[in-house]
Amino acid sequence: MDDIAKTAEQIVDPSASDTSALARGRYAPQDNCSTVEGADEFRRALAAAVKARDVNALVGLSAVDIKLDFGGGAGTAELRNRLNDKSRDLWSELDEVLALGCSANDQGGITMPWFFDQTIAAPDPTSGMLVTGEDVPVLSDPSPTSKVLSTVSWDVVKIATLKPEDDYQQIELSDKTVGFIATDKLRSLLDYRLVASSRNDKWSITSFLAGD
Repeated sequence: MDDIAKTAEQIVDPSASDTSALARGRYAPQDNCSTVEGADEFRRALAAAVKARDVNALVGLSAVDIKLDFGGGAGTAELRNRLNDKSRDLWSELDEVLALGCSANDQGGITMPWFFDQTIAAPDPTSGMLVTGEDVPVLSDPSPTSKVLSTVSWDVVKIATLKPEDDYQQIELSDKTVGFIATDKLRSLLDYRLVASSRNDKWSITSFLAGD
């Protein structure tokens, strides 16, 4: 996702972040994690581990009881297995999570993406999709040459049925306009998120999971 990639360098290097310039839109990536003591140093180490695809480093930055799903998957041994499982492609998931901003959460830790820690104006999170970009066209038909009905910048739209294999998804805007948006410009509100906090003066990832 090009629009996600454009913000990634600023997001993962807290010292370079200018939250007012990351992107434009209601739920555009923001970064207020520098207000949390120790978070910047942890995020730099996390970004370096992800960039290097360093399994040992990422496991070392994770809590021994890290939560990985809602079915009982947990622990650093399981995390190691999943990082080495190419079919899961968790490294790419981490790339996107780190590029989508960071929020100082109510528990004294941090949450990434930033938008996951916000109150989202969506009636049902399972059908809500975040448009990941500025001025993304809403088309009358699932074709790049069809009529542009509207544009959306980092906002939430509703989707009835996700068809991952399709290049475009039929969506509904808040004003009830129905159209199509490119699949690679949409991200589920319940997609992967990462939560980290300090335990006994050591920062660790406490959960990295998707779903509800």
